[in-house]
Amino acid sequence: MGEVPEIQLQIIVQEDKDRNSVDQTNGCSQSTITQHRSYKWWLLMAIYTFFLLTGQSVATLLGRLYYDKGGNSKWMATLVQPSGFPVFIPFYYLTAYKTSTETSDNLIKPPSLLVLSAVYVALGVLLAADSLLYSLGLLYLPVSTYSLICASQLAFNAFFSFFLNSQKFTPFIINSIVLLTLSSTLLVFQNDSSGSATVSKGKYVIGFVCTVAASAGYGLMLSLTQLCFQKVLKKQTFKVVLDMIIYQSLVATLLILVGLFASGEWKSLNKEMEGFKLGKISYVNILVWTAIAWQVFTIGAIGLIFEVSSLFSNVISTLGLPIVPVLAMIFFHDPMTGVKVISMVLAIWGFVSYIYQHYLDDRNSKTGKL
Repeated sequence: MGEVPEIQLQIIVQEDKDRNSVDQTNGCSQSTITQHRSYKWWLLMAIYTFFLLTGQSVATLLGRLYYDKGGNSKWMATLVQPSGFPVFIPFYYLTAYKTSTETSDNLIKPPSLLVLSAVYVALGVLLAADSLLYSLGLLYLPVSTYSLICASQLAFNAFFSFFLNSQKFTPFIINSIVLLTLSSTLLVFQNDSSGSATVSKGKYVIGFVCTVAASAGYGLMLSLTQLCFQKVLKKQTFKVVLDMIIYQSLVATLLILVGLFASGEWKSLNKEMEGFKLGKISYVNILVWTAIAWQVFTIGAIGLIFEVSSLFSNVISTLGLPIVPVLAMIFFHDPMTGVKVISMVLAIWGFVSYIYQHYLDDRNSKTGKL
């Protein structure tokens, strides 16, 4: 009878050795996979960043070109921003099919249809209002001034994240907020619209206020989106992100169409196309490519949100803003005045301060793990 426990003990010891051997092999292979994934991850980040910066710059410049060459419908300029969402539909069904063929975690109870509808409608209304404010700002401001004022969206995002996403304020983040606020406020004292259609001082102020309000709305929308992922959806899969983008863009597009027809601007669109300085084909091409460029920007923004965070996506978006004034100087001959250069330097300084805080957080988290 004493031999049976001894035999069982030997079997258990042998199984543990085999299991340890398998675990070591799997650990080595997992380390190799993680190393390969890190290279792919950085490549993916580079692609998403390229999409975001390219889409944002091209869309802004084409929007200014639309106004400079005879376009004057603020509702049409607003409509092209969210209306290109159908390009995501093939990716949506592809993602849905891939998800259905894989095992998923059903422990998280999905929110009700009423809650989801409320989230999408609320964000869609905010997106429509934000797009309209951006269009008004671009109508009354030179493209370089407009882009530099948009840099304030990072400060607004940090402000709303403090209350909605428990974002901690550090000296570097506070420094970033102050610098970006000074960068955008500095431009209100200069009306340098000689590079584009001449506007009065009153319209310049309206454009400034609308652009600042749009930047605040964009920062709020990012923080609310992150809050919805954390508190309502409680998961962040690519399909959930596509749901968020498609449905809120659908709501925004419908609202903008209502505004287009209610304002009566749709009646003058044919006349506007006839009188467009570059011709009818160019008129249509500019609108189509503007919509496509905004979707390229959205793909990059979605990718960065999915892979990193909404804050990181906004940081990269802010990084691209100083690129536009340089392109505007080349293609639209916008003057690059001393005030604008100082504003650009302050914006870049604020961005670097914000990025350095993220670097410190990442270094501290790695040190804590070690």
